[in-house]
Amino acid sequence: MYRKLAKKAYTRKEYMGGVPGIKVVQFDMGNLTAEFPMSVHLIVDESCQIRHSALEAARMSINRKLNKELGRSNYHLKLRTYPHHVLRENKQATGAGADRVSQGMRLAFGKAVGTAARVIPGQKIYTCYANPQSVEKVKDALRHGGHKLPSPTHLEIDIKDEA
Repeated sequence: MYRKLAKKAYTRKEYMGGVPGIKVVQFDMGNLTAEFPMSVHLIVDESCQIRHSALEAARMSINRKLNKELGRSNYHLKLRTYPHHVLRENKQATGAGADRVSQGMRLAFGKAVGTAARVIPGQKIYTCYANPQSVEKVKDALRHGGHKLPSPTHLEIDIKDEA
């Protein structure tokens, strides 16, 4: 329902009361101090809106898998988008006589129901920094997290040369 980029972004939270807080708990996980030579990026293929709950579900899935496979000190996972866009919903009346109650509410402003990150094709959503010997485990974890996002995704691997 909220996947398509229908109208322009609405980020002005000061004008609307009761905007729910974002569900994303952390944006950086794992070992934040070490320098890792390899980075794997999870990249979206289509422009869409990713709800804050989907970002959190993907983050939890990736982090849990990496923590179990590699250990907390052998990776650094970074969420690179922030859900700024406020999603609004005009609740419709249901039940008997609802068709008479809901008249005259076309293009209503609606109440805030959550937030979403607007992404464009080729944008990096998650980046995981790790050692080259753990590349297959990192790719598997990011691929599983990508299934929780509303857009098709692909992975990109960068390796720093030590010269």
